[in-house]
Amino acid sequence: MLCLRQVCFFRLRCYQARTLSSDLLLSQINKCTHEDEVFSLVGRNKARLSEKHVGIALNMLWQLQKKRPLFLRTSDYIRNHSQFLTLCVLAENKVEHMEDEAIVDTLYSILRLNVEDHDSLAEVLVTEAWKRLDRQVLLSLPALSKFALCLYKQRRHFSPVIGKVARIVDMKLDSIQDIRILSILMISISDVISQSFRDRLLHKAEQLLEENDEVHFNYAKRILQFLQNVKLTYHPLLEKCNKIFLKSASCLDIHSISLVFGLYEQLGFDNAEFRLVAKQLLSETIDDYYDPETFAKLFYTLGPMAGFKVRERLLVTAVHMVEEFSSHQVLLILKTMQQMKCRNSHLLKKMASILHKHLDSYHVLQLVKLTQYLVVLRCHNLELFAKLKMLLFGFLKSSLIPADTAAIIRVLAMLPSFQVEEIVISKAAAVLPQCRLHHLNCIATAVVKWNHYDQLHWQNSSELCVKLLQKLNDCGFQRLQKANSLNLLLEELTHVNGEWFEEVLSEETMAMCQRLIDQITRANVLQLSFFLIKTNHHCPSLLDRIASVTVENIEKIHPFEIYFIIFLFSALNYDPPANEEFFESCIRHLTSNLNCFETHHLVLLGHVLAVAGYFPPVLIKRIFNVSFLSKLDAQLEVLPDSLKQRVCSHLMKLNRAVCLECPEFNIPWFHERYCQHVFHNSSSRINPLRQHIHRMLTEILGGSNYARISVLTPYYYEIDFECILDENKKPLSYIAQNVPLDDVEGIHLTHDMKEVGRKALPPGAQRIALEFLDSKAFSKNSHHLKGETALKKRHLEMMGYRVVQIPHFEWNSMVLSTKGEQLEYLRKQLYGIQ
Repeated sequence: MLCLRQVCFFRLRCYQARTLSSDLLLSQINKCTHEDEVFSLVGRNKARLSEKHVGIALNMLWQLQKKRPLFLRTSDYIRNHSQFLTLCVLAENKVEHMEDEAIVDTLYSILRLNVEDHDSLAEVLVTEAWKRLDRQVLLSLPALSKFALCLYKQRRHFSPVIGKVARIVDMKLDSIQDIRILSILMISISDVISQSFRDRLLHKAEQLLEENDEVHFNYAKRILQFLQNVKLTYHPLLEKCNKIFLKSASCLDIHSISLVFGLYEQLGFDNAEFRLVAKQLLSETIDDYYDPETFAKLFYTLGPMAGFKVRERLLVTAVHMVEEFSSHQVLLILKTMQQMKCRNSHLLKKMASILHKHLDSYHVLQLVKLTQYLVVLRCHNLELFAKLKMLLFGFLKSSLIPADTAAIIRVLAMLPSFQVEEIVISKAAAVLPQCRLHHLNCIATAVVKWNHYDQLHWQNSSELCVKLLQKLNDCGFQRLQKANSLNLLLEELTHVNGEWFEEVLSEETMAMCQRLIDQITRANVLQLSFFLIKTNHHCPSLLDRIASVTVENIEKIHPFEIYFIIFLFSALNYDPPANEEFFESCIRHLTSNLNCFETHHLVLLGHVLAVAGYFPPVLIKRIFNVSFLSKLDAQLEVLPDSLKQRVCSHLMKLNRAVCLECPEFNIPWFHERYCQHVFHNSSSRINPLRQHIHRMLTEILGGSNYARISVLTPYYYEIDFECILDENKKPLSYIAQNVPLDDVEGIHLTHDMKEVGRKALPPGAQRIALEFLDSKAFSKNSHHLKGETALKKRHLEMMGYRVVQIPHFEWNSMVLSTKGEQLEYLRKQLYGIQ
């Protein structure tokens, strides 16, 4: 008995010594201030290291690195150290004994130390964590999010283990209250979730962002990355994230700014206020960016919105730095030059001269983009284009992906003096049955161009081309006829445009949309509106359904989406059956949510409503306000040129509409100088058709002094022809009225448009505005007037004109095939003879 007691005491003392020693070792590891201290402890205590020691040691190595700036980190040194390899072997051997969360922490630490994704230890840790999840081990939410992030960093986007994580998130979603954890989980599982689960995640993110006043930049960034991953532009979240970025302005650097710009570009979102903040921050620190990586990001973000002086500085610096740019940076610079419409020949030549050393490093879609940029920028380096053609041909021959094949064929058609080889046509024909509508459209556009410019030179080329086009048409029709989901059809139609689609598939597409009309819901009403705006189709059944779905779901549709739906009806000049209810519901929803709109968007909204004949007082008073217009001027400086011009033009048109239709608002006309400038800089010339009709009018009226051509009215409407008839419908001479006749080569301008030809007319006399309406004035395949043309007629009538419109389909009809018939037609229109 005594011997047994002595043995027990001996074992207890050994256990206590070992525990004390272990605790002391843990304490020593946790107190290390340098990686070499950790390695020294590991080297001296190899035999005593437990799974807990190993995990904490690996974690400590990452924590020590984390404290340093990126450029001072020594991950390579750590990974190549013999004691690090010892730790990895020990961790691999002891992984089954590790605690659940220690496995995750260890995996996270080694990945942050840049261990290869498929390193044996990383594989073992993932496998063990997966086994434990299968055994219903419940990780805490922070540990689950860390594990999910590790899987995401390893690019296991479609792995079954990610599916397991997604199921756990689905079950625990209501209990997640930390936006950091949620944002990590969202991007990690984004590739394996259903649409309904996606929507639940979006609403949860909205809720947490509303409940938290202080949200870190990184969390908002991850939410945008999630939206990018699921290819969804969801405005409520985008707006909330944008506010977070604006609050974080003082912490933003070139890397975070360029990242946000890139995400916004991918999502089709923009914000002028963020652009202004970014421009100010980057302009103040422009001299700090002297290495290729940060300069390329600076050029990408600041270039398109820079003023002349800053733009020139950027171009000069880019020229000096060309030799140092990586292949990715070259692409970024060329892409930005295209956005800036900058054809700086010196920079372009330098870029072309160094591209040869990068060409072999580009994958196929990068080569496609590169070729497109060079063609649009009008690069003249034929040797470079020859090398690009050779590389593209190589990719085309080996391509098995329809999207890649279509992209290569599309860009080959852009190359200057490209002689098409038979293999291109053969490859196109082989891939057609697998192509989506967008890819068919790319191939058709290329083939039509080659055939038109006679670039097919082998034997029987015309016959092969005709067969290919017929096969393209057949594949397009078959693709449409198989469609049974409106959502999938609209997704395919997003990027489809051009002559081939308009001539071959447009009518069949509209018919298919009508067959699927019962599938129009709140979720796809915006996409369908975009499609109808793009195709300019006047389809009453679809428009009526869009209107009814919008009214039924008005509170669930974001105001910015309502703008585009209103735009459709305004542009097509269409009144749905419950017209008043539709417009009033939309306007009520819009005016109660004006803060959702940026300054320039409010101008566009005001113009769209004005075209439809609506002038909400709260919107009009908000726009025509000195502080609003000052803010608009500031934001215009950072908008892309095309959008800037559109906003300025629409503000002028809105100003004109308010002056004519709502004088009770007492809004002054303040666009005189703007209009003078626009018309002085326009290159409008009178075309032969106008001259032909003008000669006929002078013949009918009795002389050239009775009709004016290309007349500018008050408020700067340009009308094709003007004449004056007295109360007996006899023409009055402009010479007798002391009004100068306009020169036939262009528009006559004076300093005060309100006085042009506005001398009081004799009693009973009337001004006639005669307008020739080409196809742009009408909806597609319809004689229905579009909104802008109807608005112009309305305004001219308010200014005292009787408006006579000559539709192109009447003027060009067989009924008016002779000069005599045309004269008689004009006479009847002019004198109002039925």
